[in-house]
Amino acid sequence: MSEAASVQPDANALRAGGTISLPELTPVMHAWRWIEMALLFLLAPLAVDYAVHTERVPVFIALLPVLLLVIVFLVLDRTFSFRRELSRGFSLAQLTSILAVFALGGGLVAAYVHQYLPAQFMELPRNRPEVWERIMLLYPLMSVLAQEMLYRTFYFHRYGVLFGRAWWAAILLNGVLFGIGHIVIGTPLAIYGTMAAGVLFAWRYAMTRSFWAVFIEHTLWGWLVFTVGLGRYFFTGVGILTWR
Repeated sequence: MSEAASVQPDANALRAGGTISLPELTPVMHAWRWIEMALLFLLAPLAVDYAVHTERVPVFIALLPVLLLVIVFLVLDRTFSFRRELSRGFSLAQLTSILAVFALGGGLVAAYVHQYLPAQFMELPRNRPEVWERIMLLYPLMSVLAQEMLYRTFYFHRYGVLFGRAWWAAILLNGVLFGIGHIVIGTPLAIYGTMAAGVLFAWRYAMTRSFWAVFIEHTLWGWLVFTVGLGRYFFTGVGILTWR
């Protein structure tokens, strides 16, 4: 491939922890990645929303083809290593940061629900402890793992190179796309709340390039949502429960 026909990757471009090398992209390949991103993170959520709410397909089944496609792509991609992605740790300073942000932000969220939505505060662990326990166990395994593999690992591996040194553009767009991905839930709080969370998780991943750092942070915030009384706004399965 001639130098004139390709775009040299910026050595400082964002990448996934499992990215082995950055590709040289021709202008056509560069444009295609933007189109591919739109198909995956804009069109696919709309298709999933249609399948769930019109065809009554369970959410996990509707998402399965997308998740399988991403996993197969990463397995076959010679510029990516799952072993490298999943073996990358993070520092004690980063763990302290995760816990500090969660303690401050989570405390504010809990205080808000207690003050302004008192009937909902802690309603799931109080009224349906068996359901709450299952969610605490299954949410990280059935939701967080898949979401972080798609929205952080795959996004930064595949599309980080498109932003060059504009890290914040990649991070902010990731947050917006993460919110759009929750359109299937159908509540404004779910969409805008996950946009804000997506920016936090994307920033954390950019700083650490550690899958497990964002896995832990995402899990903590998810547990908080389902514990303090906001679960009905973030998970379609909770929305149909008999709360009283």
